[in-house]
Amino acid sequence: MEVSSQKSEGKEPFSPDKVLGEPDALPLGQISDNGWIPKKEGPKEFIEVKFAKSVVARQVTVVENFNPGSIIKIELVDTRNERHQVYENPSPGPLPEVFRTLQVTFSPGTYRTIGVVVTLNTAKVNGVNQIDAIGVADVTDVMVKKDFRAAPTESISFDSAMVNLGPTVNTKFTEVRPVIAPDGRTLFFARQGSPQNNGGARDPQDVWYSTLSNAKTKAWSQAKNIGTPINTAWGNGVASVSADGNTAVLISIYKPDGTFDPKGASITRRTRNGWTAPEKLNIQDFYNDDPENVDFFLTTSGKQLLMAVDRKDGKGQQDLYVSLRQDDGSFSRPINLGSNVNTKAAEFAPFLAADGKTLYFASEGLKGYGKSDIFYSKRLDNSWTNWSKPRNLGPSINSPAADAYFTLSAAGDEAYLVSDRNGTDESRDIFRISLTPKNKPEVVALVRGRVLDAVTRKPVTATVRYENLITGEEIGVVETNPTDGSYTIVLPAGAHYGYRADAKGYLSEDQNLDVTDRQKYSEQTQDLFLIPFQVGQTIRLNNIFFAQSKYYLRENSYPELMRLVRIMKDYPQMEIRVDGHTDNQGDPALNMKLSIDRVNEVKKYLVSKGIPGNRITTQGFGDTKPIASNEQEETRKMNRRVEFVITKK
Repeated sequence: MEVSSQKSEGKEPFSPDKVLGEPDALPLGQISDNGWIPKKEGPKEFIEVKFAKSVVARQVTVVENFNPGSIIKIELVDTRNERHQVYENPSPGPLPEVFRTLQVTFSPGTYRTIGVVVTLNTAKVNGVNQIDAIGVADVTDVMVKKDFRAAPTESISFDSAMVNLGPTVNTKFTEVRPVIAPDGRTLFFARQGSPQNNGGARDPQDVWYSTLSNAKTKAWSQAKNIGTPINTAWGNGVASVSADGNTAVLISIYKPDGTFDPKGASITRRTRNGWTAPEKLNIQDFYNDDPENVDFFLTTSGKQLLMAVDRKDGKGQQDLYVSLRQDDGSFSRPINLGSNVNTKAAEFAPFLAADGKTLYFASEGLKGYGKSDIFYSKRLDNSWTNWSKPRNLGPSINSPAADAYFTLSAAGDEAYLVSDRNGTDESRDIFRISLTPKNKPEVVALVRGRVLDAVTRKPVTATVRYENLITGEEIGVVETNPTDGSYTIVLPAGAHYGYRADAKGYLSEDQNLDVTDRQKYSEQTQDLFLIPFQVGQTIRLNNIFFAQSKYYLRENSYPELMRLVRIMKDYPQMEIRVDGHTDNQGDPALNMKLSIDRVNEVKKYLVSKGIPGNRITTQGFGDTKPIASNEQEETRKMNRRVEFVITKK
C-alpha cells in the first residue's frame, strides 16, 4: 500500500511487491531478487501491506531473509484504517543470524486486522536489509518453520480418489470442458462425435448438460443435448456460466449464416423459450495466432474475462490473459498474467474460483506428472499480473495422461475435471473429486433472490451490482433472469458488502451482508426492491451505519451516500425529505433527538458534496413509527433506519 523508499521501481528485483505472497527468497542468508530492499538508511523506513481477507489477529510474522535486526515497530491496521502497535524494539542492531523469522504473538483485540505496517531503523544494521514476506494469523502456532525452504514442496491432498460421474454423463464418446454452475446444481460439458449431436457423428462437439438429481448420493440426471441456437453442425463449447446459470460464454463467434469465426467468444442468456442467439463479446485488440486452441472464462463477478490464447506479447504458445470489463460492457485489451503463471509451453483451461483469487489452470510447461497437469495459483494483488508460485495438484489429480479442465462450485467441496484414466471404452470422461478443507478456495456466501417492483411486486429486468462497503469498490455485476427477475451473486468472505438492483425509471433499495468473519460456505435468499421514481415514494437507505447510540456516520456509509449524491445530481430538480427512526429502547426524548441528529448528519454530508441545502429537508420520528416488533433484536433493528421521501422530481 505504501513504502518509505525502494531500491527498484515497479516489479523489478528488490521492489516492495516482493514481500507479497508466501516466502520465496532463496537462498537463505543471501540477498535475493524476491525480497524488498529499502533504498535509504534511516530511522523510519517502513512498508505497509494489506490483505484480501481480514482476521482477528493473534500473531504477525515477518521473514527477514538477509541481515536481520533493523525492525523497530510493527503495527496492525484494522478495517477502519486505525493502527494498533503489537511490537517495539528500542535497541535495533545486528544479529548473529544471517536471516530471521520474527514471530510476534499477542492476545486478540476487538478489531479485525486487514493490514500491517513494519518500521525499520536501517541505519542501525549496516548493509542491505531485506524482507521477504509478511503474514498475519488468528492462531499462535508457528506459521513459518526455520527450515521451511529446505523442505520439499508439499503435495496437495484430496479427501478421496477421482470418481467417474457414470453413464448418465459419460459415454464411449469423449466428454470434455466440464463447467459447473456456482450453485453446484448444473453441469455443462461438451461431447465429441456423438450421433446425437446436432450435426450427427461428424459434428466435432456439442454442448450437453446434466442436473444434480440427488445431492446426498451425488447422482446426476441423464445428460441432454442443450439444443439450438447454442449447438450447430460445427464444434460448440461452453466456456463458463454465470452465478445463476442463466448466462453462458461460448467458444467462438456465431455468425448470422450459421458459420463460426474462431477469433473470439460469444454470450447467450437463458429465457422462458430457451437460450438467446449468441452475441459476440467485444474484446479490444483481440487476436489469437492459434485459433484452433482457445479457452475463455468469465469470472463469477462478471468483471473479468480470462482467456488462453497465443499472442505476440506472450511467453510462448498459449498463455493466460485477462480482459477487464469496461463501463460500456466491452472488455479491455488482454493483459498477460505474467511469468509466474505462463511459460514457453502452453497454459490453458483457466478457471478462477468464486473467491476471485484462486486460479486453476493446465500447463505443459510447468514440471508435472504428464504432458499437461493442473496447477493452482493465488492472485496477490489487484494488478492481475502478480501471482503466487503455481502448485501442482498432485498425483490424485495429475497423471502421465492428459489432465485438464478443473472446475469447482462456489462451495468448493467438489471438483470436476477431464481425464482419460479409466474412461469409458478408453475415452476421456468427466470425474469428480472431493477437496480437503486445507485446499479449498476461500469461503464465499451465495445470495439469491428476485428483483421486484416495490409497488406491484412483479419481477423487473435489472442489473444487480455489489460493492465492498469499506473501499467503495464495485466487486461484481450480474443480469437478472428476464422471465422471473431472479439473480444470484457470490460474495467472498472477509468484507462487508452492499448490493442493489438498477433499472431505468426506478430507484433502488439497497441491501447489505457482512461476511467479514464468515467461516463456512453459506446460501441465503434476499429479494431486492425497486421503487418507482415518483413523488411520495419512500426509499430506505439500508446501507447507512452509525456508531451505536451516536449520530456519527461510519465510513462504510459513504458508498450509499455517494450514490444518493449522484442521483440528486442526475435529477437537479429533485427534492427530498430525509427521515430518521429509532427503536423503542431508552428514553423516548433521547431517541427523538438521536433520530434528528442522524438525519441532520446525512444532510450535512450531502451538502458537503455539492447538493444545495434547500433541496433537502429533515425530520426525526424517534421511536414513534416502528415497522417491525420491538420485542426482539432481530426485528427491532429494522426500526433503526434512515429513509428519504421524494417531495419533488
